[in-house]
Amino acid sequence: MITRVFRILTLFILAGLPGTFHLSQASALTLDFFRRHPVVREDTALMNSYVRDGYIRLRNLEMISPRPDYKEKEINALKADIDTAEEICVDRNLDFPSSLHLLRALYFLFTGDFQSASQEADIALKKSKTNNEYLVMANTMAFLGHYNYRTGFFMQSITYYDNSIEIAAKHRLKGIIPRSYFGLYDVYGALKNKQELRSSLENMIRTAYAEKDTFDIERGTYHYGTYLIEKEREYRNADSLLKICLDISLVKKDTFFTAVSLANMGYNYYLEKQYDNAIKSYNRSLSYTVPSHYYSTTANSLGNLGTIYRDLGEPEKALEYYSSSIENSKVVEDVYNLYWVYLDMSELYLRQRDTSNAYKAYVQYHKYNDAYNSKANSQGLSDARIRYEADSHNKAVELLSLRLYNQRLLIYGSLGLLVLSAVVLILLLNRAKIKAKRNLSELQRKIAEVTQANLRQQMNPHFIFNTLNSIQYYMYQHDKLATNNYLTKFSSLMRKVLENSQHTSVPLREELDALNLYLQLEKIRFKDKFEYEINVDEEIDQLLYKIPTMLIQPYVENSICHGLVPGTSKGFVKIDLKLNSRFILCSIEDNGIGREAASERKRNSNSGRNSLGTKIIASRLDLVNALYGTSLKTIYTDLKNENGEASGTRVEIQIPLLS
Repeated sequence: MITRVFRILTLFILAGLPGTFHLSQASALTLDFFRRHPVVREDTALMNSYVRDGYIRLRNLEMISPRPDYKEKEINALKADIDTAEEICVDRNLDFPSSLHLLRALYFLFTGDFQSASQEADIALKKSKTNNEYLVMANTMAFLGHYNYRTGFFMQSITYYDNSIEIAAKHRLKGIIPRSYFGLYDVYGALKNKQELRSSLENMIRTAYAEKDTFDIERGTYHYGTYLIEKEREYRNADSLLKICLDISLVKKDTFFTAVSLANMGYNYYLEKQYDNAIKSYNRSLSYTVPSHYYSTTANSLGNLGTIYRDLGEPEKALEYYSSSIENSKVVEDVYNLYWVYLDMSELYLRQRDTSNAYKAYVQYHKYNDAYNSKANSQGLSDARIRYEADSHNKAVELLSLRLYNQRLLIYGSLGLLVLSAVVLILLLNRAKIKAKRNLSELQRKIAEVTQANLRQQMNPHFIFNTLNSIQYYMYQHDKLATNNYLTKFSSLMRKVLENSQHTSVPLREELDALNLYLQLEKIRFKDKFEYEINVDEEIDQLLYKIPTMLIQPYVENSICHGLVPGTSKGFVKIDLKLNSRFILCSIEDNGIGREAASERKRNSNSGRNSLGTKIIASRLDLVNALYGTSLKTIYTDLKNENGEASGTRVEIQIPLLS
């Protein structure tokens, strides 16, 4: 099966930066801003010309997937435009306009500097509001919608996009509404909300038609048709939408959308086993991509043609197309196309009973598959770092806001007391005291929640550090299979930890799934040094009951690292969860060397560090007790054998019943 057109061709629309903002949204609208607001002073006009050139470069970088040398050249030219505009402002004593701040925000996002991008966007939004620059204001709202989408704050992203649409509709600004709906399509795709995803694309196409915006009609129909091909398998609707995109692109002589719509129509035909139509569509697409040097699209079409001819029983033709696909992929270092083409080639050779070439192709498949997975995992870690930093920043701002709010309450209370009459003074003072107590209690609860969230964030880097050491070990051992296996499990665990870390508490099943992945990783890391077992009382509803996030894992980590690993025999750790009337009793029992031996071993190693994970857990348990009025505690028991010798450790954690 050829299941890669949607992913590869979509990258061309979203090419250019990590977590691409739809740059034409900013560039096209800001160019319109310059046309609507002619400048008077020559120095201002010169500065604006460099800003305008910067938006044009961003738009060009968005439209195609350029060769690396071209992309680097354009990014350097963009930086030069921004620097020159800034120098003119400084030399002429001009205030930086909101459009320049937005351009800087786009550049920083393009280069991966998320903190600077956020700061510049905030300045652009503030200035545009002060000066009633509604076009820049709506455009900045859309930028912040994408920024929050990239940093994982999806509800805030939806709010910014909705505000952008509202401002554009109120002031009749063209070009913003369709592109904001396109941003909502990304958000709802991340949330896996199919209904809202389809609604966003339909609204994008509808408003693009109303504004006669052919670019967004092309983009909307292309994405909607592509989505229906792979996610919903609505053959006829997908075909109709892609034909609309094709018809418009042919009239506009837009080679890019002509090429990608034809390629996806070919894939749609292939899935329906209409091989003749699929071949015609792919060949028509190639007639546009080859002259335009769209190497990735060319490589993808050639590879799919190879697979079609493979399925038709024409191996020689198939190999010709596969070879051409590989050549084009290598021009732009497209490891995704390379790995699936080599995999399909291997399958072709196996059908011909040519095991030698099948093996060679399979080796190449593994090489590029590892490169692709490594790139994906690197991006995943980068996203995790971005979200962690953004979340930490937001928590700090939230704490500051709470303190300011408390100060305002005290000021207002003091002013109120000054104007109260003597007759009602005692009554109002009593009421003020009651209100102050309630506010203080609420403030303490919020601070406890924020502090607990920060403690969870401290724990994640601690765990990631230990795991990355293991991955590094396998890389140094040149064990690609073990490294790939470890990275796959690690990425699954990271995804689950990141999802869970956004909540104060999670369902027990989610916590146990993450714990099971962690134990699998540790078992691989320590070369099957131990076995484990997780038992859950049948009376416990794993979906109904919730527990604080990452509560059990640090104790299990201590059992493994300090109890089982130093031992000479094979270790075993057992986790039992039983239902009590007031709490869930979690028992973690190991057959390790025991706490006394572990402490002695620690003293001999001259290590003065305590377990960071269990320290954080102890702090979190105190917070949970304060937050929910519970009396949680952790009980340690040293196990002995019949000879009185240490035979392990049991830790019992009393977890509150949350729902």
